[in-house]
Amino acid sequence: MRLKNIIDKLAAPFQGRRPGLALAVIRAGETIAAEAFGCADLAAGLPCALDTNFRLASLTKPFTAMAILILAERGALALDDPLSRFLPLRTSATLRQFLNHTSGVLDYEELVPSGAAIPLRDRDVLALLQAHPGAYFAPGAQFRYSNSGYALLALVVEKVSGVSFAAFLRAQIFQPLGMSHTVAYEAGVSNIARRSLGYTMTPEEAVETDQDLTSSVLGDGGIYSSITDLRKWDEALYTGKLVSPSSLRQAFSPGPLETDFPGSGYGFGWYLTTRRGFACQWHYGSTCGFSSWLERVPDERFCIILLANRRDAQLPEIARALQEAW
Repeated sequence: MRLKNIIDKLAAPFQGRRPGLALAVIRAGETIAAEAFGCADLAAGLPCALDTNFRLASLTKPFTAMAILILAERGALALDDPLSRFLPLRTSATLRQFLNHTSGVLDYEELVPSGAAIPLRDRDVLALLQAHPGAYFAPGAQFRYSNSGYALLALVVEKVSGVSFAAFLRAQIFQPLGMSHTVAYEAGVSNIARRSLGYTMTPEEAVETDQDLTSSVLGDGGIYSSITDLRKWDEALYTGKLVSPSSLRQAFSPGPLETDFPGSGYGFGWYLTTRRGFACQWHYGSTCGFSSWLERVPDERFCIILLANRRDAQLPEIARALQEAW
């Protein structure tokens, strides 16, 4: 009852005809809370549900990293291969350094020409970086969170596998795990069942801000998924369904440098820290109209999943409150 009361209080800003929130709390492998609030589509009055699909934004990055690990296990690439082995970009940074955000590659968002109107794709990220040679620092010298790096990793997946990044994720991750409605969204190609639209709150109203210039870049943030499917993802990370335990240990081992969150390291697509004495694996997502949060405590088989179709949904604070209830 205490958890239910806490959830109801936390969900109050999402209730009614407002952009919504979907959440799950998993403990000891059992879902102890799973609820949805508010609207997936305000104009249509469509309510959020556990199978509503939200844009994950940067919560996509663990999936991109998993795609690289799958290819590494198959011997198609090595984590210490330089990116330049696969893509025509002047850098000595390795795939490992791109995975843990120590590549030094420039942020593509800062390179987009003024007045650009056509949404970028991963290939456009490569073109921007080719046109603007340089780096923030020598590979491995610093940590700097990089959307560019994960867009480039998606292109590596395409180059090595011979299929599109979206097709690789579908065949090698989503379908094997039964994540039947999760998709790396490509406008005009993909169909998103039970799709939510994204919004930004103003003092007067919720303004639809579903897509922007970077929304079509897949490797850093282009996946849509639901509470229903992400529960399957969490469960799979305790198993060898996708990659071996040794590969998972690498993904969940921090790189050599502290991140932009003090006290945290970064593995392959995961922030890594200690909370309340337990090792914790987590990532967030934030974009023009969506927020997301997934946090795991493997020793307790504890997981919090939060998806919202509004920016600045204060999900870290909600996650902390749910942790305290645990």
